Amino acid sequence: MDCSRAQQSQASDEVDKTTAVVEKQQHSQSKQVSKDVREGEKTGASKCTKNHLSRIMRPDDANVAGNVHGGNILKMIEEAGCIVGTRHCNTQNGDRCLAALVRVEKTEFLSPVFIGEVTHVTAEITHTSKHSLEVQVKVMAENILTGAKKLANKAALWYVPCSLQNVDKIMEVPPIKYASAEQEEEGRKRYEAQKMERLETKARPEEMMPSPPNPEDPPKEKHTVGFSQSSLIHLVGPSDCTLHDYVHGGVTMKLMDEVAGIVAARHCNTNIVTASVDAINFHRKIKKGCVVTVTGRLTFVSNKSMEIEVLVDASSVVEAEKGKYRAVSAFFTFISLDKDNKPLPVPALKVEGEDEQRRFDEGKVRYLQNKEKRLSDKMRGQ
Repeated sequence: MDCSRAQQSQASDEVDKTTAVVEKQQHSQSKQVSKDVREGEKTGASKCTKNHLSRIMRPDDANVAGNVHGGNILKMIEEAGCIVGTRHCNTQNGDRCLAALVRVEKTEFLSPVFIGEVTHVTAEITHTSKHSLEVQVKVMAENILTGAKKLANKAALWYVPCSLQNVDKIMEVPPIKYASAEQEEEGRKRYEAQKMERLETKARPEEMMPSPPNPEDPPKEKHTVGFSQSSLIHLVGPSDCTLHDYVHGGVTMKLMDEVAGIVAARHCNTNIVTASVDAINFHRKIKKGCVVTVTGRLTFVSNKSMEIEVLVDASSVVEAEKGKYRAVSAFFTFISLDKDNKPLPVPALKVEGEDEQRRFDEGKVRYLQNKEKRLSDKMRGQ
């Protein structure tokens, strides 16, 4: 009995010591956080311009081929960017705000991610203007059984801080400190380039997608634009939305990737994967309760890749008289794979009419420009 009491007393002492250590660490961490916040308020800038997210990939993250769905990767990228952007923009006095996604630059899918691997998403603020900030994101995939790591994705995103009191009020962005004047100048050039492209995209007339084919109509000819064109209709619910009750950018991108994948699969009738995404422009917000129609169509096909234009139109259920409006637009590139995940030739696209020919020619220009940029980046070792 005495021995048992002694053991219990010893165990109790060890628990007390452990609790004391934990409480001391928590107190120290709390003091450090408070110090960081105070310094951030003094300087008007955030000390922490980086954010890290890690998550193991589960079966419900996979596509039909067993790889992690490209849309899930895009959603994680946007979440990491939103966190670091929102945290940075709330280091100053004034209205609390939320970083809203307005544009995603070209996103490269460099390596596939598999079920069971851990994705490490790193987001860093690399440039700030008066009302916007650039966040560059890298995704590393880790095999936790072997320790092997690979660069899976990289992307650049642009956010604007919207006040929680008034979603139409754009807040000012605290400046960041740059390592050099050259780094600041390069960021300014990227800002001006994306601003110009956004204005050009916004100025284009909103071409509405044709209605889905009537089941009673004769089937379209294989490998035409109409044969593979696909649409998805989604009612925006609370789980899709931010604190403002507007759709998360990552949710929209996931839906867009799903539709683009359906188009690519219908054209090739093989396994397909996302290779890259050209700039995604978020033109207008989508509010909770809206119905979104996500439509994809082929615009260009090379020997080994397909460019798919994806448009997102939204309409209010309770204010149907306002009609549909264009909310988001982007171009996705997919490749066809065999059973061993090796690239396959892509069937040629049968172009019909002047509009399809125009879109095909424009897609070819983008394809050649992207190809040239990849070669240039490879030569520079990026």
